Amino acid sequence: MGAAVIVPGPAAAFSIFGFHLWGEEENPDRVDVIDPLDYTATLTVTGDTDLEGTVEKASALYANREQPASGRAGLLSRAKADYRRILGALYEAGYYGPSISILVAGHEAADLSLAVDLPAKVPVAIAVDTGPKFDFGQLTVVNPPPPMDTRRQRLTTPASLGFQPGETAEAGAIGKTSDLAIAHWRMRGHAKAAETGREVVADHPASQLDVALTFDPGREARYGPTSVVGATRTDPEFIRFMTDLDEGDRFDSTEIARSQARLGRLGIFRSMRIEEADEIAPDGTLPMTVRVQDRKPRSLGFGGTYSTIDGLGLEAYWMHRNLWGHGERLRFDASIEGLLEQLDPADYDYNVGVTFTKPGVYSPDTDFVTGLAAKQLDYDTYRETSLSGNIGFSQQFGDRLTGDLSAFFSKARFEDIYGTRNFFTLGALGNLTYDIRNDPLDATRGYFIQASLQPFYEFEYGNPAVRGTLEGRYYYSLVGLDTLVLAGRVKVGSYYGPGAAESPPDLLFFAGGGGSVRGYAYRSIGVTTTVDGEEGTIGGRGLFEGSGEARYRISESFGAVAFTDVGFVTADPRFSGEHDTKIGVGAGFRYFSPIGPLRVDLATPLEPEAGDSRIALYIGIGQAF
Repeated sequence: MGAAVIVPGPAAAFSIFGFHLWGEEENPDRVDVIDPLDYTATLTVTGDTDLEGTVEKASALYANREQPASGRAGLLSRAKADYRRILGALYEAGYYGPSISILVAGHEAADLSLAVDLPAKVPVAIAVDTGPKFDFGQLTVVNPPPPMDTRRQRLTTPASLGFQPGETAEAGAIGKTSDLAIAHWRMRGHAKAAETGREVVADHPASQLDVALTFDPGREARYGPTSVVGATRTDPEFIRFMTDLDEGDRFDSTEIARSQARLGRLGIFRSMRIEEADEIAPDGTLPMTVRVQDRKPRSLGFGGTYSTIDGLGLEAYWMHRNLWGHGERLRFDASIEGLLEQLDPADYDYNVGVTFTKPGVYSPDTDFVTGLAAKQLDYDTYRETSLSGNIGFSQQFGDRLTGDLSAFFSKARFEDIYGTRNFFTLGALGNLTYDIRNDPLDATRGYFIQASLQPFYEFEYGNPAVRGTLEGRYYYSLVGLDTLVLAGRVKVGSYYGPGAAESPPDLLFFAGGGGSVRGYAYRSIGVTTTVDGEEGTIGGRGLFEGSGEARYRISESFGAVAFTDVGFVTADPRFSGEHDTKIGVGAGFRYFSPIGPLRVDLATPLEPEAGDSRIALYIGIGQAF
């Protein structure tokens, strides 16, 4: 895999891994205009002048005024199509009585034929009078779906879409209301529900729009047999099992969407879709077809991060995603961190591991997961050499809620202020996650909550303990189209067990680093203590972290971020006693690439300790949280 620098003509451009980043991009598919005809275009909007931008975007003549048309035919075709485009844009905004004039060389475009003589550079004048804004008047829905079952479904109503008397009569609200009614009928088992009538009457004197929608729910359907087409490496019976559309059950479009998401999570298909038969059979069943195209089973991936404090980190993995035709995944991971920061390779961080996942072991939403990992980690606060393993299950509970439960062991040696200590730990780990973010890599709306509980027993010192964390993230878009987004994160943790001298340091709490408090080294914030006259930092039994970001999208490709991180670690799990709160502030740059946001952050610690860097640079993929 490599990077290339492309310089087309005098303008510099940069592409990496096949993704164009900036500058003029060569277009190998460019088609030269035949019989080019230059023209000038002016646009005037009267009435509601706030719609000028809307009309400019709708008009192909105006938007492409710097590009020649393809002869007279191309110019007149562009002009005549503009009537429809501009009218549609005004309807979408709730304006149903506009006047649109498009003059080509002084003549109305609608009246011109190809025989017209045009000058070498054609003047085009577009004049739009928006007329008054219309509101919805009398609204009628014939055969509406019955009330829905869940709170979220009940909150989505025609009124919530703007389809109610007195609201601006946006054409889109009519279409969305129709789509909503059909979707609710399909959730109720009526697979072939359809809109059979739409009567729209504009009352121009009153500036009102009366609408009547009629629906035919059709017959209630039950699932028929499910057939699988296109599978070459995957067992069709396994695909049917994972689809989980039991023959004879009532049709429900939400179940089909859930089935498609479940099949997508397997990661074994290049393409996949679930199709319904065109008609319901006489016995009331509706045959289903799953069309898939298998992906190549093996893949190799690379990644990296960089911080001026923690150095360069490189990682790679090899994965077989369909070992025996039932979606089994075998993955090997390896990483090395601390490059460019540490001179001695013995001080680098090394991780190697293998994970095996078997989906659909008990139900289509249950996975069996087991893994083994070996680590050598060298932090500012301790050094770890360990071997660990886990075995357990993960479960998808509906669309948003996931959970996992596993047993784990760890055999580790630690070197820190207490000297060299060995630990052998057996325990259980449970996680519960509720995620309604719109995009995990670049969330602009929604929230994320994760709770973790980890009871364990340590055999070298003979101590039981329990560790728990709770984390929440929230995202709110202040400006339309996600131009300005406020993001917040809070995490708390408590550890109940023996003191630090008899507890594995990796299970105690530290803060600091790119996913915690930026500006401080990774896991460098802890509890200051003195052992045998030597002062050092150890892990704590209480943790608090908070982060706030203001994310501004400058353009489609670039964005900027300002952030503040705060965190502290306490010796007491109830957060009592003294603690040293650490704050990091900074700003960042984002490039929105096809694989996710490229993140570049600069942070500074407000209360640096001796040896702390004043400026920390972080580079990675995805938002900080």
